[in-house]
Amino acid sequence: MNVGIRALGAYTPSKIMTNEDFESFLETSDEWIISRTGIKERHIAAEDEYTSTLAFRAVEDLIKRHGQQALEDVDLVIVATNTPDALFPATAALVQNRFGLNAGAYDLLSGCPGWVYAVSQAYASIQAGVANKVLVIGSEALTKIMDWNDRSTAVLFGDGAGAAVIGPVKDGYGFRSFVLGADGSGAKELAMRCTAPNLPDGTPLPQNAFMNGREVFKFAVRVMNTATLEAVDKAGLTPEDIELFVPHQANLRIIDAARERLGLPWERVMVNVDRYGNTSTASIPLALQEALDLGRIQPGDHLLFVTFGAGLSWAASVLTWGS
Repeated sequence: MNVGIRALGAYTPSKIMTNEDFESFLETSDEWIISRTGIKERHIAAEDEYTSTLAFRAVEDLIKRHGQQALEDVDLVIVATNTPDALFPATAALVQNRFGLNAGAYDLLSGCPGWVYAVSQAYASIQAGVANKVLVIGSEALTKIMDWNDRSTAVLFGDGAGAAVIGPVKDGYGFRSFVLGADGSGAKELAMRCTAPNLPDGTPLPQNAFMNGREVFKFAVRVMNTATLEAVDKAGLTPEDIELFVPHQANLRIIDAARERLGLPWERVMVNVDRYGNTSTASIPLALQEALDLGRIQPGDHLLFVTFGAGLSWAASVLTWGS
């Protein structure tokens, strides 16, 4: 069975925070942020907007684009997020209830690669006959867990959501490969406390999201290179076959390093980190929807996704677009 993306939708909050806004309360500047990250602005959830709210809006956008029938036969909902409304109930159950779906539901927490992880789980569930169609959402209200006095993290992240219906597609289309990985030895480099004060090795866990930018940067460049090449090879393709590279939108310098390694021109890379910042699990579906809106994807195009984040973890996938 060929399994791919049958419908897509996205949402970002209306409030935009620019680099200049940070200058009023942090020792930073627009030039400093752009030169190190490529980020110029990011969307910020309103006080009464949470991860579930953003997920609802992304699904509503999907329905607006594809019709209510897009959700027919969806019998599993997976929400990939690092900022759930609550540890329980699952945000996915809130989505299931909101749209009246006769479906199982669970959240998946695996750092920024969560959406690709969730898509791989949807793919496997359909192939195994566990599900007919799966609604996979990446939704984040990251700005609610930031330390706004920490310029090393506060300027990096934004909020948003992307929703996709994964299901059977026609011959010649669909996902061709997945690469999933993790290295828990780097757990302390990107972390936040929940129920334990320390990691198993005794490293204290911070109250707010913490990132060792230097170490995460080195890790990201390395795994972006290896994971992309492995995913392309598993798909039976070469980098030259990739029509559009849709990487995790965390840092423009990391994207550039991966682009160079693949030998791809900028015209074959989707970039919107400058306007959204790092939206974690929402990053790739948001970029994918924007690429579709811009007419940069045609049926039969080979797309390459790659993402990295807390865990430390990573994921890559190749998809031949079409339904």
